[in-house]
Amino acid sequence: MKREGSAHWEGDLKSGTGTVSTQSGALDNQPYGFNTRFEDGKGTNPEELIGAAHASCFSMALSMILGEAGFKADHIDTKATVTLDKQSDGFAITAIHLDVKASVPKASESDFAEAAKTAKENCPISKVLSAEISMKATLEG
Repeated sequence: MKREGSAHWEGDLKSGTGTVSTQSGALDNQPYGFNTRFEDGKGTNPEELIGAAHASCFSMALSMILGEAGFKADHIDTKATVTLDKQSDGFAITAIHLDVKASVPKASESDFAEAAKTAKENCPISKVLSAEISMKATLEG
């Protein structure tokens, strides 16, 4: 299975602009640029896209792991906060924090914590990222 994302860029770093698209069309020429990455411009940026990819991948993995343990989540809400830091040789993504809130009937705190830990370690996006990945998992209800 292969999925595609693409980007188009014109100009220099600060005044240039670009668009990002996905094969599915969920993103279609969505604008991005210096102002959307380092300021509050309208559009998206790579860190936000990585966060969305990681949050969605983790949520699906957690759902699968809970299902294998005999649980079905009423809901799983995951926010991934991606940290971009300036370093001596440029910028680097240095951390990703997953904040997970879920309602899982009949699951104990330990059932949920173990499933969340396994999902964090094994979802495909977690595996591809070399940044430190932290998480806060909250079982609701």
